[in-house]
Amino acid sequence: MKRLGVNIDHIATLRNARGEKHPDPIFAAKFAKKAGANSITIHLREDRRHIKDLDAKKICKLKNILVNLEISTNSEIVRKALNIKPDFICIVPEKRKEITTEGGLNLIKNKKKLQKIIARFKKQNIRTSLFINPSILDIKISKEIKADCVEIHTGRVANLVKLNKSYSNELKKIFKCSKLANKFGIEVHAGHGLDYKTTKILSKIKEIKEFNIGHYIIGESIFFGLSKVIKNFNKIIKS
Repeated sequence: MKRLGVNIDHIATLRNARGEKHPDPIFAAKFAKKAGANSITIHLREDRRHIKDLDAKKICKLKNILVNLEISTNSEIVRKALNIKPDFICIVPEKRKEITTEGGLNLIKNKKKLQKIIARFKKQNIRTSLFINPSILDIKISKEIKADCVEIHTGRVANLVKLNKSYSNELKKIFKCSKLANKFGIEVHAGHGLDYKTTKILSKIKEIKEFNIGHYIIGESIFFGLSKVIKNFNKIIKS
């Protein structure tokens, strides 16, 4: 069964714009779960531009809600994540001035560091995923450093689809990486830039077990409502 993870970071972005308490990310997590989300994704960024420490603590303590906490390799953030104890961790690259995550982790450069971080989370029985580019080498390194899952950065294929340009080569990369990861016993996830059309295309790859989607869901919910948009995505990925 394919799963939908709903990223609620931009609920916090909207709240922070006024410096007040509404809309509440904790309520958003509960609402999204009730509407059909299989898990909730939040990104505790180093600059705390949306999700704050208290948000992360409260959301991870909610009963019957699986939480996927995205973090960088920053030692302070790793320590906080170990204290918060989410159900899942996804390690992502992070640049202070980026608008959104621009690509996958540099596994070659950060191999030893990532291996140590993964081992720390495994000791706490926390499922750990690496946010990677659709690269065969990255899949091999992910296996070597014992990642439980990989989340393939789908930003490039999503942009090509939106621009009505040929995306077949990028799709082939994702397909081959998904096949190899599955062969290695690594669970495959997909995320970044996904909308209805791209998700429908990628949902045909049976090895992809989880789709983590945020910006498009929150944006569409302004017009059509959060429940409706979540239900639409569930129909796509589970059809």
